Amino acid sequence: MMLLLSFIVRMALLIWSWQDAAIGFASFFRVLGYGLLFDIGVAVFFSLPYALYLVLVPAKWNDTFVNRAITYAGFFLTTLILMFSFFAEFTFWEEFGSRFNFIAVDYLIYTYEVINNINESYPLPILIGSMLAITAVLMWIFVRRGWFRMAFKGQSAFLQRISVLVTLVVIAAVYALWVPNALAENGRNRYQDELAKAGVYSFFSAFKNNELNYEHFYRLIDNKEAFAMMRHQLGDSLSSFDGKDFSIRRSINDSGDAVRPNVILVTIESLSADFLGRFGNTNGLTPVLDSLAKESVVFTNMYATGTRTVRGMEALTLAVPPTPGSSIVRRPGNDNLSTVGAIFRQQGYATGFFYGGDGFFDNMNKFFGSNGYAITDKGRNMLVDDDIDSARTTIPDSLINFRNAWGICDEDLYHTVIRDADAKHAAGKPFFDFVMTTSNHRPFTYPEGKIDIPSGSGRDGAVKYTDYAIGQFLKTARTKPWFNNTVIVFVADHCASSAGKNEIDISKYHIPAIVCNLPGAGTMEIGKMCSQIDLFPTLFCFLNWDYSSNLYGENVLSPNYSERIMLGTYQKLAYMKNDRLVILSPQQVVETFRYNKAANEQVPVPADQPLVKEAIANYQTAYYLFKNGGMKL
Repeated sequence: MMLLLSFIVRMALLIWSWQDAAIGFASFFRVLGYGLLFDIGVAVFFSLPYALYLVLVPAKWNDTFVNRAITYAGFFLTTLILMFSFFAEFTFWEEFGSRFNFIAVDYLIYTYEVINNINESYPLPILIGSMLAITAVLMWIFVRRGWFRMAFKGQSAFLQRISVLVTLVVIAAVYALWVPNALAENGRNRYQDELAKAGVYSFFSAFKNNELNYEHFYRLIDNKEAFAMMRHQLGDSLSSFDGKDFSIRRSINDSGDAVRPNVILVTIESLSADFLGRFGNTNGLTPVLDSLAKESVVFTNMYATGTRTVRGMEALTLAVPPTPGSSIVRRPGNDNLSTVGAIFRQQGYATGFFYGGDGFFDNMNKFFGSNGYAITDKGRNMLVDDDIDSARTTIPDSLINFRNAWGICDEDLYHTVIRDADAKHAAGKPFFDFVMTTSNHRPFTYPEGKIDIPSGSGRDGAVKYTDYAIGQFLKTARTKPWFNNTVIVFVADHCASSAGKNEIDISKYHIPAIVCNLPGAGTMEIGKMCSQIDLFPTLFCFLNWDYSSNLYGENVLSPNYSERIMLGTYQKLAYMKNDRLVILSPQQVVETFRYNKAANEQVPVPADQPLVKEAIANYQTAYYLFKNGGMKL
């Protein structure tokens, strides 16, 4: 039944898009052939649960009421899911001209907005009623024709049932490992490629790969022109490019005397700039950070690239624009990349990743471990990856005084970081540590008696405890022999109450960044508008380093630097230069605005074509490099 329904959907979509698809004799059979391949895969995956059920249920239970009820309910639910999927494919195709992709995955994230939109756009009761009715009719036909009778009367031997299950598992494994959705994307016509896919298969592929194909859904310019624009944007008197057309790789040659202090990057969960007194908050939540801002190098106009922790990690490790879909941290093929950590290792540093929770979450350990970082976390997952676990240290329970659902409290994490720094210093090894905190996260719980706001009472308390823990960390660090030669950077991963927002609200990306103990820098306020991706290129300039760069970030202090930021959601990509804003969206949509920061208002203006091209060049080339291996070391 599933194969028949899928064939009907494919033929209906083909007729609908006949002119755009430009179907010929060969392409027609190519579409049907690939389509059948993917449809069989979907059918196998849907069959697995019932095959497993038949193995677990003794044959003597076949004709019992319980087995009949489970079988009927399973059939009804599976058929209803397929009906919903097939109906949804038509509405999705109407809007995007595509099978399900990361936008469909994205819709699961914005469930409230999507359900309301569907309810306002379509007669939802009629649609749901129709799907239930069709499902009921199909079930009645199956019962009427006696097609369930064989299942209830069958006496298949256990070995026969287990052999069927094993066969299905093997086929499913072949599909999972060797039949990528991209197999259908080798034609010259995008509509033909999409018709050759299966909606359900495409959905789970998008969920697994965490990306939206930029080249299919966003405005493009010629690749050669795009890379030429990027080399012009990133070039300055210290840079010399490798000369390749599709590359931004360059050598940075600084004439100053290089210094190589230890560097600890503390990435603070959900720390919006407007929590700090330095940016106008009057609740006294961050006395430690406010004091540091008065005696350190502080970026007062820095913006995060996204709304999730993994997006902040992407920006701070890879210094790249946020390409559509999820962060590169969560995508396949993200190993051995040109990271900031790789630059530190080229300078002789040991690199480490410290996380107070389980780094299995959001693929953090896999990403950092496969890019040369030693991992220290409070992991409890049972999945083993020899390549990662060989460089992984689990924080012992003896060092933990408090934990919640997200992990250990910030104080305990900082104690672990200091212990590791002591060991590295004793071994004479300079170090760069990426530290990711968790205390400023729901459920907003922390050790009692540390601050004057009760644990679990809300965000203000979590922010104040986060700041308190930083103070305790610095108090201990200042007693260590390595402190005077250690730069400590405090920066947010993203703003609070921003995850899950699908519209670009510039104010919800403004974050603090404070660089402490920087040799020879003293107190400095950097007011230029800049991005998370610019943090390390600017730091490397302070340190007078020569290095090979594949980063999109720029040295904010360079006379060539032109104030610009890049930020996005899963779908929308924004590029702002001075006060002119370009937003790129699927279906090649381009919107242009003038941004009034004081009113946090975006006023539509006519397109500035050179700026639109500049925006496209940043995102298009970043996507191209990642997909084609250009971000590899």
